[in-house]
Amino acid sequence: MLKFIVTIIALLVTAAAPALAQSEARSTAQRGVMRFDANKDGFVDKAEWQSAQLSRFAQRDADKDGKLSADEMARRPAGATGVLPADAQNTRRTPFFRRLDADRDGFVSKTEYMADADRRFGRCDTNKDGRINAEECRQALRR
Repeated sequence: MLKFIVTIIALLVTAAAPALAQSEARSTAQRGVMRFDANKDGFVDKAEWQSAQLSRFAQRDADKDGKLSADEMARRPAGATGVLPADAQNTRRTPFFRRLDADRDGFVSKTEYMADADRRFGRCDTNKDGRINAEECRQALRR
């Protein structure tokens, strides 16, 4: 009887493997840069990127004053994991905020935020065709 149960479980796991793999592929596609691929063509073009970054800015702008404080920048956008940041992540946030705050007024304006977003898109767009994908971004990060 035990052998029969083990065989049934093995068959169920084998039958479920393709569905699990497909689910994992979908999950991977929803992470990183590809979560911004609105039309699901396998690339994120400049318009999709800018739209997503404007949305992220709006999510972080808790008081809706059109600029981000250091505290607002530290907040995770809606839909994030909700896991508290590690000490190393907190340590990196201050220099990141300072880099974005180009005019040193203590806030990151939408213009400053989008300038950084454009810089990051340009860094990933290694072939300069106006669209990026996960592989292109991985290559850019290796440089």
